[in-house]
Amino acid sequence: MPLKYQQEFLSQVQTECQSLIELHWEEIALNKDKIKLNPDWEAYYSLEDQGKLKIFTARDGNKLVGYFVVLLGNNIHYKDHLFASNDVIYLHKDYRKGFAGIRLIKFAETYLKEDGVSMIIINTKVHQPFDKILNRIGFNLTERAYSKYLGGK
Repeated sequence: MPLKYQQEFLSQVQTECQSLIELHWEEIALNKDKIKLNPDWEAYYSLEDQGKLKIFTARDGNKLVGYFVVLLGNNIHYKDHLFASNDVIYLHKDYRKGFAGIRLIKFAETYLKEDGVSMIIINTKVHQPFDKILNRIGFNLTERAYSKYLGGK
């Protein structure tokens, strides 16, 4: 059965996405011993209420198997353009063969373009890259980001 791709609201997916979020965090998070998974759901709902959060999902029947969440905003450097920057993107390991990930991104692209988005930005983890896939569907490597744990809480 082919996967179904759709745009959904946080209230539709929050509860069922918890297990995927945990798998995602286990797979890609750094500094897990110091920075624990603790999503700020109120902030997500606030962003969605402002029209600044879009959630695209992949489902196998009714089962959620992937998500692509983007934050929308006008870039401070380019105020005439709406940018979509990914917050999180994840596809369960069992569904990564074939074109499921590409279809999820392409599905989101279609809807974001209709919403007037000029640019999509997807960041990847260096230790879990999918650059070849992004290059294949027309994305270009444009920046590098560095991080350093400073302590705190």
